[in-house]
Amino acid sequence: MVRIRLRRVGARGQPSYRIVAADKEMPRDGRFLEILGFYNPRTEPFTIQVKEDRVFDWMSKGAQLSEAVEKLFRSVGLLDRYTRYKAGESLETLLAEAEAYYASRKVNPKTKPVITSRA
Repeated sequence: MVRIRLRRVGARGQPSYRIVAADKEMPRDGRFLEILGFYNPRTEPFTIQVKEDRVFDWMSKGAQLSEAVEKLFRSVGLLDRYTRYKAGESLETLLAEAEAYYASRKVNPKTKPVITSRA
């Protein structure tokens, strides 16, 4: 059975997590099938980025959510969008709504992730 859960990454005392689809029998930081996003609880508010189309695909194939991921997805409205997706609403509409939600989240500039390009 496939489970969508958190995989811990980061240095000691500075956790951040990847949201992954993994076999239920694999260890927490073991082998996984696909990376679906990331979550950083140390920023205020927390930082999350999710590939919702891939999450919807895994969930429609029967993947189960861990308790932590379920609470996290519920807090950002992903489970509500999945219910609407199952009811027949267009995936493009839901993904546009999700992108607008993630863009509107207020992030403290001191803790905002910095994206740099390598030359």
